[in-house]
Amino acid sequence: MSQDNGILYGINMHNSGLVIFDRFSLENGNSVVFAKSGAGKSFTVKLEALRSLMFGTEIFIIDPENEYERMCDAVAGAYVRLSLSSTTRINPFELPKVVDTEEADNALRSNLITLHGLFRLMMGGAQAQMMGGNATLMPALSPVEESDLDAALIETYAKAGITNDPLTHTAQPPTISDLYDTLLHMGGTGPQLAQRLRKYTSGTFAGIFSQQSNIDINNPLVVFNIRDLEDELRPVAMYIILSFIWNKTKSDQKRRILIVDEAWQLMRYEDSANFLFSVAKRARKYNLGVTTITQDVEDFMGSRMGRAIVANASMQFLLKQSPTAVDVLADVFKLTSEEQKRLSQFPVGQGLFFAGQNHVHIQVVASPTESGLITTNPEQLQQIAAQQTAVNQAIPAGPAGAPQQGTIDLSNRLYPGV
Repeated sequence: MSQDNGILYGINMHNSGLVIFDRFSLENGNSVVFAKSGAGKSFTVKLEALRSLMFGTEIFIIDPENEYERMCDAVAGAYVRLSLSSTTRINPFELPKVVDTEEADNALRSNLITLHGLFRLMMGGAQAQMMGGNATLMPALSPVEESDLDAALIETYAKAGITNDPLTHTAQPPTISDLYDTLLHMGGTGPQLAQRLRKYTSGTFAGIFSQQSNIDINNPLVVFNIRDLEDELRPVAMYIILSFIWNKTKSDQKRRILIVDEAWQLMRYEDSANFLFSVAKRARKYNLGVTTITQDVEDFMGSRMGRAIVANASMQFLLKQSPTAVDVLADVFKLTSEEQKRLSQFPVGQGLFFAGQNHVHIQVVASPTESGLITTNPEQLQQIAAQQTAVNQAIPAGPAGAPQQGTIDLSNRLYPGV
């Protein structure tokens, strides 16, 4: 399984050949990665991201566990840390700056639909799950509340001068605080909805998503870190970041990969699962490939949207699995008994690589430089830190304007001589 162009994914263990592949040559550029903890899934995905960067593909990453910071720093990427104490702000009311006429006409309506899902999550979906309920069986909003929220959203945009007319979409968008004010002063269920939204405007979770955005990202690699957010706020943050990235993708349609790590956190809630599936389904039109990563295979595949996301991914990586996960994946991917046996016994970095109708047993391989940038092995990290300290002590500071220490030029370091 090899192409004339694409990136190196690893070694074909059947014939020792190289697995070189361009995921965008498939029916869609989407990928799913399933593996138990410690099997090498984040290593595999980071390796693909590094090599894709070398070929001009831009990368967005949603990072729930702070696993991508070292790689991001090494290639001078943008690292956006979201927490209640950070100064970073993302306004979910922002509209995409699209040039396509049809997209522009539908921009407001599309964002209203996205906001409905977000507010269902904010007003009870995530909290119901945190309290042990089933968010899919306990709707956050009644039909009357949905109707009142819809009217309030349209009115809030109108107050900011934004209507369905694309010419109005360059106006400064409203914020959640503006919606709170609209709900508070309208009839029906508005005041009650406003109170449920209050913790995001002036309460515990105020600030982070209730003000105008203050990030202007212009970097081929952008990592959004949400590790320091409270558990209840994480699915809300992932939803808002996903919406922000989706709007960015629709605005200029460059070749991009979106990596959603620990995707099971989105799959637990119907609205966020639907949104992720919608992005994955429409991604090809905008030259986007979505990589979905999870170690909770049973939960992910037990979701209707989870199975739909897998069905809409033309490339899959199956690394070492727990015995119960093997049974689930064997049914989905029609694995042979030998493949099932291997899947529970693979060493770190080995797995089954599916691309379209073909699949092979693959060994993921990295150069020493790549491995140094992306490993999470504690012993290797200690060695790297010691080597870096020795280098910093031995090399005098360069002149003003010289490259920052620790930043690596990928073009001549990953593969010496290229």
